[in-house]
Amino acid sequence: MSNFELSGSQSYLTEKPTTLLDSPIEAFLVQFWGVRGLIPTPGSNTKRYGGNTDCVQIHVAGKHLIFDGGTGLRILGKIWQQQQQPIEAHLFFTNSQSNRIQGFPFFAPAFVAQNRFHIYGTAASNSASIKQCLYDQMLQPHFPFPLQAMQSELQFHNLTPNSEVKLDDVTIVTALINQAQRSVGYRITWGEYSVAYITDLHKNSEQLEQERILKIVTGVDLLIANATYPPPTSHKHDSADLHWQTAVDLAKSAGVQRLVVSHHHPDDDDDFLDQVQVEIKSVFPQALLAREGLVLAVSK
Repeated sequence: MSNFELSGSQSYLTEKPTTLLDSPIEAFLVQFWGVRGLIPTPGSNTKRYGGNTDCVQIHVAGKHLIFDGGTGLRILGKIWQQQQQPIEAHLFFTNSQSNRIQGFPFFAPAFVAQNRFHIYGTAASNSASIKQCLYDQMLQPHFPFPLQAMQSELQFHNLTPNSEVKLDDVTIVTALINQAQRSVGYRITWGEYSVAYITDLHKNSEQLEQERILKIVTGVDLLIANATYPPPTSHKHDSADLHWQTAVDLAKSAGVQRLVVSHHHPDDDDDFLDQVQVEIKSVFPQALLAREGLVLAVSK
């Protein structure tokens, strides 16, 4: 299994943005471009952890996978614009809510003709496909340019829960983890290494949802999960509610090697998240909170 350290080459905050494009084929790396839930939260009190909504890049076996297209996707795209080579990547969406797709219209590489992007997602609660959801948010009056303005090759793939995507020797398995939000989770496996991306956990999940989650999370080297939110009208900066406990309980029961809590609540400022970092490590030492720019090595 992987040996993760908080310092050293296997877990670090980059001093300047990097895209992992030039990483070795044998590498399995994870980089966080957006770590916030619900709505972007730029400001002086979110500088250390970041205010962009969800976007995680995975480089594995020479392939580039992106999970969710929040505003962090725009930052990744700006860096990719500096690359001279054509870019091919696979974008996987957990659901079609605004905080998961709002960065897509601003993803500059999608407007470059020689690039190619494979886009995956499940049907939304209104049965709209991922293509339809991305198309709709780029219609007037929401956005000045339609989806057709993107000159790159866009290939859309409609996923169903429990489906499997094979990219040579990389396998991506899906599971419906939140019925109400029609949210899926992903398990990415390459050889003996695996990562699970589960960002719609909630405290009162049904037994069937719990079984689905455990199936794709059990034994992974790295679990990326969310803290659960209290109702919007009662959110408080009160560590006593242990909003991260659901993720920790899952990590322990599933025997994961490392836990990263992401999808931070908009009201959780840097000082509060620092406090959470201390608390969560006191009960699960191999855990940390996601920050924009964080890079983790999964394979040795």
